[in-house]
Amino acid sequence: MKTVLILSGGMDSATLLYDLLAQGDDVDAIGVNYKQRHGKELDCAAELCRINGVRWDVLDLSSLSGFLTGSSQSDLSVPVPFGRYDEPTMKLTVVPNRNMFMLAAAGAVAIARKADRLAYGAHSGDHTIYPDCRPEFVEAMGQAFRLCDWHSLQLCAPYINMTKGDVCRRGVELAVPFELTWTCYVGGVSPCGKCGACNEREEAFEVAGIGDPLCRLV
Repeated sequence: MKTVLILSGGMDSATLLYDLLAQGDDVDAIGVNYKQRHGKELDCAAELCRINGVRWDVLDLSSLSGFLTGSSQSDLSVPVPFGRYDEPTMKLTVVPNRNMFMLAAAGAVAIARKADRLAYGAHSGDHTIYPDCRPEFVEAMGQAFRLCDWHSLQLCAPYINMTKGDVCRRGVELAVPFELTWTCYVGGVSPCGKCGACNEREEAFEVAGIGDPLCRLV
């Protein structure tokens, strides 16, 4: 099975990378640079690919950043909100149409390379905040890929009904080096420990029953 994976460098897509490799897939990984505040995640993704011998390419969509206003992740004038993901302020982290433009761009690469499927690591914990992580969105995009080209490309989001804690547990089973992943939305040298992404990551490791190895390194 030839799979193109959107690899952000976060713990969800990293776990999916190891999951696909464990299944015996031939994986190409694609990162997307949209000038995100937490661009360090792409460095993590590159390292994960290097140690696994996976092809790694970055699609440069940074010209979009000037148009993606109102989001703390693509508009530096908007501060990153601190707190839990279930707070209304977390919607400030939503990048307009992010998954659609990432899937469309990576999908073009997948079709050109005659891949069997395109994968990304959306999970159920994202549903209430990120509309482009809902099952309905995945279904609609899957239908679009079935119509957009003569080459048949399957959209794969195997964690769509799993919590981040579930994903973390799966990553532990697969021996994912979580110390090489990045989650913090603030960016910087070490995780802030205060933003929604950091809080959600901490809760996921609590569910999995282990400490976050990244925190032990900083």
